[in-house]
Amino acid sequence: MDIKAPDLGVDSAEVSEIMVEIGDVIAKDDNIVLLESDKASVEVPSSAAGKVTKINIAIGDQVSEGMVLIELESAEDSAESDDSAADDNQAASDAEATAKSESKAEPAETESKPSESSAKPAANASKSTTHALPDLGVDEAQVSEIMVSVGDTVTADQSILLIESDKASVEVPAPEAGKIEKILVQTGDMVANGQDFIVIMSSGTDAADESESASDSSESKESGPAKSEEKAAAKTTGEPKQAEKSTTPDVAASKKADKLTETQVNEKLVDVYAGPAVRKLARQLGVDITQVSGSALNDRILKEDLFAHVKESLTTQKAAPASNGVASSGLPSLPDMSNTEVWGKTSTLDLSRLQKVSIPQLNYNTLLPQVTQFDLSDITETEKLRGELKGGMKAEGIGFTILAFVVKATAYALTQHPRFNSHLSDDNTQVILRKSVNMGIAVATDDGLIVPVIKNVQDKGLKQIAIEIGELAVKARDKKLSTKDLQGASFTISSQGNLGGTAFTPLVNWPQVGILGVSEASMQPRWDAKKQSFEPRLMLPLSLSYDHRVINGADAAVFTRYIATLLADPRRILL
Repeated sequence: MDIKAPDLGVDSAEVSEIMVEIGDVIAKDDNIVLLESDKASVEVPSSAAGKVTKINIAIGDQVSEGMVLIELESAEDSAESDDSAADDNQAASDAEATAKSESKAEPAETESKPSESSAKPAANASKSTTHALPDLGVDEAQVSEIMVSVGDTVTADQSILLIESDKASVEVPAPEAGKIEKILVQTGDMVANGQDFIVIMSSGTDAADESESASDSSESKESGPAKSEEKAAAKTTGEPKQAEKSTTPDVAASKKADKLTETQVNEKLVDVYAGPAVRKLARQLGVDITQVSGSALNDRILKEDLFAHVKESLTTQKAAPASNGVASSGLPSLPDMSNTEVWGKTSTLDLSRLQKVSIPQLNYNTLLPQVTQFDLSDITETEKLRGELKGGMKAEGIGFTILAFVVKATAYALTQHPRFNSHLSDDNTQVILRKSVNMGIAVATDDGLIVPVIKNVQDKGLKQIAIEIGELAVKARDKKLSTKDLQGASFTISSQGNLGGTAFTPLVNWPQVGILGVSEASMQPRWDAKKQSFEPRLMLPLSLSYDHRVINGADAAVFTRYIATLLADPRRILL
């Protein structure tokens, strides 16, 4: 049986690690190979159970979707080969030998049937599994709604939990089909990546498949004790070594305070025994992988070790309650407003969850030396072009607004002025330039402002940009945005459309270094030197806020004027 590479999400990827050897007996979904591309590290699971008979790849090879990775001999294949061999022997022997072989085979078959029948009840037994939250795309998020109850029967990928962060509301799907046995979180809880959140009793069929693969694995272990023990040690994930550590909160706090430089961290990472996929997960979880102990062979760090480390950290480091009179923004507490003679009557209005979780991100802006540059763009001719194209776009169900032109022009300007499409390194010694333009588009919803992202805008035309703006806006207002829709922005545009106003100061969304605000266009008199008279022109106000640590004022003025020039004549983008 051939095990082929699934859809990798890229054209090709490099083989970084082969996790099996010829002769190994593996179960379905066991990881067999680690692939790396310029975007991600992916562990490829086996699509079937069986014995590895051939490995068709080597470390360093480039593989693509559909390429055969390994070949397996399944239990069915071995049974068929045994049957074919028996048929050949029977054809070669005479009738008397055949009769004897059949008479000898009958007791063996009758002996095997009871064992098979006795194994079936155990195989069909249901199995309870505790499941952890997937990567949420943020450090923590709040449980907004629990969509199931204990005792409910769910299907795989059915939405069971709604969580909200400062970026989005995300529905968490059921990892498998079965019956809800226990719910480990409550509405209002703050949860993190990898945290256990539900216990599901799987259906008998799934348990039977797992039991069969487990029995196959036990048989293979009996045939090769030394080799199987080594493999078992390498794949142990049950109880990671985190329990062996007894770090007090004071010690943990002191370790956290001793922040290492980037060079020191890189030197320490060399001594860590972990695969690229595990290292990437550690970065996503914000875990210092040098502080994690591995539970596999030769102290190799597994994903389960990271989750255990996070769980231990959450239990030992409780969030300090905001009872010290100082808000998280650093502002002092409000004065006592109970005296109505001084303050008058008051009432309270609860913030939405999105507004609450957005406050920490907004507070980052107070740490930035932000400056705003203002300019005007004459979009008279561009608006005429939009009017000519709008009818055809509308017939295709596409909303074609001036925002599509703004996004395209800004993306092109960012390719010409890459410093605006960058981030400042943690040690403030380098500017990290982004090779692609991922444009965040601020969208106003009933719950607050949310910023979905259009990826690789520099490669897209006006029509495709208009389509994606419309799709993301609908998903944002319907709370259907996924984590991927909200990640990876390198620059942001905030458009107030026709809400009025002549200019405003948008807040830079750290770690980005710039944001472009767009106000309502209006007809204004502009001097025409050729005609020696004032002419009515449609002017679009632009407001560029930027991080002064990375961008100088003169550069900001040039960049804003460049965008205004492109919007006045989009044909310049084609030059």
